[in-house]
Amino acid sequence: MHTLLTELLTPGEPLIAKVIRTVVVYVFLLIGLRLAGKRELGQLNPFDLVVLLVLSNTLQNAIIGNDNSITGGLIGAALLLVINYAVVRYLFLHPKIDTMAEGDAVILVQSGEVVEGALKRELITRAELASAARRQGIDNLSEIECARLEVGGALTFVLKHPSSDEYWRKETSERLRRIEEMLTHRA
Repeated sequence: MHTLLTELLTPGEPLIAKVIRTVVVYVFLLIGLRLAGKRELGQLNPFDLVVLLVLSNTLQNAIIGNDNSITGGLIGAALLLVINYAVVRYLFLHPKIDTMAEGDAVILVQSGEVVEGALKRELITRAELASAARRQGIDNLSEIECARLEVGGALTFVLKHPSSDEYWRKETSERLRRIEEMLTHRA
């Protein structure tokens, strides 16, 4: 039993090696995902998902090295969480650096017109954009005042005209106001 516990809990590599490995892999992934574009973060298609899964499996050994112990895995995971927390906190406190690191949102549709150059730069097809719009209840891209690919990879849409819910809410409020005026004049 002692041998089993030793094998499970004793890291196979020195702690400093784990720290260096984790920092290098983390920085590599930050740079790699930034260069790959925003779509890798928020608008995954099956190909993107496969790349991210294989990437995580490929880099696992780079983080933990020749170490299959529970302790080694937990140390690697904890280091990733600590590094990520430190980077996120630093970027929060330094918005200019955050903007340089993450970039800006990209306008994909303006006043109902698709900005083809932006779609091309971000590697998003019209079909993918239309699909994302339909998931948010928008049938036609011409109904959109503005569509943006946000820094985190999400697509956001602002309609030219109010949605049907907003229209009916406004219409109902207006009718109630008129009824109240009529009742006030009768009294």
